[in-house]
Amino acid sequence: MIVLAVALIGGLMLSRLTKLINLPAVTAYLVAGLLLGPFCLGALKVPGLGFNSAEQVEGLGIITQTALGFIAFTIGNEFRLSQLKATGKQAITIGILQAVLTTVVVDIVLIVLHFLFPHIISIPCAITLGAIASATAPAATLMVIRQYKADGPLTKLLLLVVAIDDAVGLLLFSISFGIATALSAGHVSVLSVVVEPLLDIVLSLGLGAIMGILLDRVEWFFHSRSKRTAISVAFVMLTVGLSMLEFQIGPVHIGFSLLLVCMMTGTVFCNICDTSEELMNRIEGWTVPINILFFVISGAELDLNVLAQPLTLMVGLVYILARSAGKYYGADISCRLTRQSLPITKNLGTTLLPQAGVALGMVHSAASLPDGALARNVVLFAVLVYELVGPSLTRRSLISVGEIRPDGRTSARTINSSK
Repeated sequence: MIVLAVALIGGLMLSRLTKLINLPAVTAYLVAGLLLGPFCLGALKVPGLGFNSAEQVEGLGIITQTALGFIAFTIGNEFRLSQLKATGKQAITIGILQAVLTTVVVDIVLIVLHFLFPHIISIPCAITLGAIASATAPAATLMVIRQYKADGPLTKLLLLVVAIDDAVGLLLFSISFGIATALSAGHVSVLSVVVEPLLDIVLSLGLGAIMGILLDRVEWFFHSRSKRTAISVAFVMLTVGLSMLEFQIGPVHIGFSLLLVCMMTGTVFCNICDTSEELMNRIEGWTVPINILFFVISGAELDLNVLAQPLTLMVGLVYILARSAGKYYGADISCRLTRQSLPITKNLGTTLLPQAGVALGMVHSAASLPDGALARNVVLFAVLVYELVGPSLTRRSLISVGEIRPDGRTSARTINSSK
């Protein structure tokens, strides 16, 4: 409890410093995690002062999973039918096309690197990293939008694209990892490459839809705002728990995507519940401390040992440059095809650079590859760079299109004292 309190207070206090240099609060929380992590203050082994070991950080996984669930549930709010009718087709096209183009670019670059230096990276590892490159971090993007109260065409499109991007990324990873595993083992399994990924996505969407309908039905039993908020929070936590279940039916492994399940729950609930907008606002306020802890813990999870590995740094730099080019030009091409305005076309790609939890979850699965350790370290290095730089680039892009006012933040203390 002391460690969690120190993490929360440390993240909040550091956000006051980053505000002076116009950096998003997300960056402050991540840096606070690095400072409190097992490679900085935590290394002093003083009880309560930071995270003393990587195992201690991993033990707080329930907090990060819960935070991701609430973030995905909130993003589901953006899939209202009224909004989908306006921008749904364009968002789906952009979300799919930029993710696929990013994977193709990274695949090509890393496979070329393999042929130039076969001892550095294998083709299975290159293919797996290409799929991981497609994923964008929804949490960092959403936190920047919330902090600066961004609103406008780019913001609305971005939230939809990020949600679609993660769904496409999970499918691309499942297929690519299945191919990589087959190449390593010497035989291809249609079950693991095609059937299981599609089944996971269908079951995740189905479970999310059921939970969204149940939440709407149960919510009718309560009339006070506090109890309706409590039952909504309980249902999201229940959904997170159910999405973490795994089981085997014959030769088929069944699992769920936490992000897809919770996104679908939020989408269905927001489209069938008349008071969903009010409940979403109340849940957003309730989850602020959990979201801050999510980023502090994410910062503490970053392994600084990768900075001492020249091989990892080299492959990681190639991965970062290739992924950044894929995201930027993939978004640019897809925006032109869907006839988006010039400001959106120029800035959407930059807002898709942040990468964190989803990619780390993917690379955890990739650990079974012969050079899975290289894939893990490359992604860790990329996440370190993207999470520290990405939120600032997202903020800058939203300012450049006029959807964040540079002086748009107000003081609740000033507002309350004036009433």
